[in-house]
Amino acid sequence: MRRPRALRSGWSLLLALGAVTTLVLLSLHARPMSSLQTRSPRDAPETTQAPKTPAQPPARPRPAPCLPNTSLAAHPDFAAQPTHVRDFLLYRHCRDFPTLQDAPAAKCASRVFLLLAIKSSPANYERRDVVRRTWGQERQVQGLALRRLFLVGTAAHPHEAAKVNRLLALEAREHGDILQWDFHDSFFNLTLKQVLFLEWLKARCPNASFLLNGDDDVFAHTDNMVTFLRDHNPERHLFVGHLIQGVGPIRSPWSKYFVPRLVMAAEHYPPYCGGGGFLLSRFTAHALQRAASVLDLLPIDDVFLGQCLRHQGLRPASHSGVRTAGLQAPSDRLSSFDPCYYRELLLVHRFLPYEMLLMWEALHKPDLACGRQTRVY
Repeated sequence: MRRPRALRSGWSLLLALGAVTTLVLLSLHARPMSSLQTRSPRDAPETTQAPKTPAQPPARPRPAPCLPNTSLAAHPDFAAQPTHVRDFLLYRHCRDFPTLQDAPAAKCASRVFLLLAIKSSPANYERRDVVRRTWGQERQVQGLALRRLFLVGTAAHPHEAAKVNRLLALEAREHGDILQWDFHDSFFNLTLKQVLFLEWLKARCPNASFLLNGDDDVFAHTDNMVTFLRDHNPERHLFVGHLIQGVGPIRSPWSKYFVPRLVMAAEHYPPYCGGGGFLLSRFTAHALQRAASVLDLLPIDDVFLGQCLRHQGLRPASHSGVRTAGLQAPSDRLSSFDPCYYRELLLVHRFLPYEMLLMWEALHKPDLACGRQTRVY
């Protein structure tokens, strides 16, 4: 029996309304209550895109500020010390500083024969740039890999630090060769720089066979270094440079190297190599790190490394090709800048950036001839 059309229309309308009501109730039940609340623009997410996976693992938590050892201030000789000596004594125990710029993981991913660890002040961009273009090039020499790192702290003045930190961040992105820590870069903190680098080396590049540790104003003949180092075993002790022995602390406050008895009571330094530049093996670098972790810091960094060697029962050695005191011509009528004097050397201190460029170019001239009648400069 067929229903009247009006009745059928009424039933259809009721069924449709019931279906819509059911869908609305199901939708409300499925949505969380928090999404139904009114959200202000401040609470709204800035983007709906999924966060990108970081390229590198997150940095470890920033260490708490290191507090000064104020007990030293009670010493009767403390107040008479220069400001930089007092600062060193108060913060001598501080060794945990955050890394502001780190080397990429690829730096030591493959076998490194010679790692160039170059101490540089934050604002020394021109020196770093010339080193990159000359002897510090990351390249293969006799089939062996050379890699480069600049070891840097921060400028003491906050405004200057803000500028050079941006500069160093740019250099790190462009060249991947900046290793920077958040401590004031000063002469008395060079030891701290060495200690932090040795810790980084142990953790991040323990298999580098040999190291050149030097300043950014030296000229290093890296080709000659590779030739010299190929005859040595990285698992045996090697520490060579300009050997200094039989000297002790300078007690004159006007000197850059002033070390008062309050810092070091002993009157004699152990044998050490001048900090302008020296070569060492992987074995010796690991030994230095072990000693540095237990010895009190000394403000003269090359002397401190001599102390570390002595602690490990090791000695530094002299190499005639390392001239951290500079190079003297045999006669006043001759120029000490003649590349013929540098052709067989390993390292010479000190060079201006333009001199470094000139020497690198002169030594790589295919027609360089050295003899009694030859005068290049």
